[in-house]
Amino acid sequence: MPNNSKPTQDTPERIPSAADIRATPRTLCKMFIVNPELDIETLLAHACESLASANVMTMDLADRTEGTSRNTLLGIAQVINMGELAVNRALDHLDPVG
Repeated sequence: MPNNSKPTQDTPERIPSAADIRATPRTLCKMFIVNPELDIETLLAHACESLASANVMTMDLADRTEGTSRNTLLGIAQVINMGELAVNRALDHLDPVG
């Protein structure tokens, strides 16, 4: 029986091993990158705004959901809020007020 590298209907496709994945050459996708010239304060400010938006969207969805899904969404909103607080604290250390 010939050793055919292509999977057939009778043989499922082999899942690549970690060694296969590490050996695969990677090229960076430049479609979505963060400008490496941006300063830390700008990056943190953008992260803070993104987290605030995610929190609002999650809370809005939680308001329209019931049961355990609502509890899960409220938990996710709390984690987002904690991240937002941490980013704000980092911003305070970069540019302390007064």
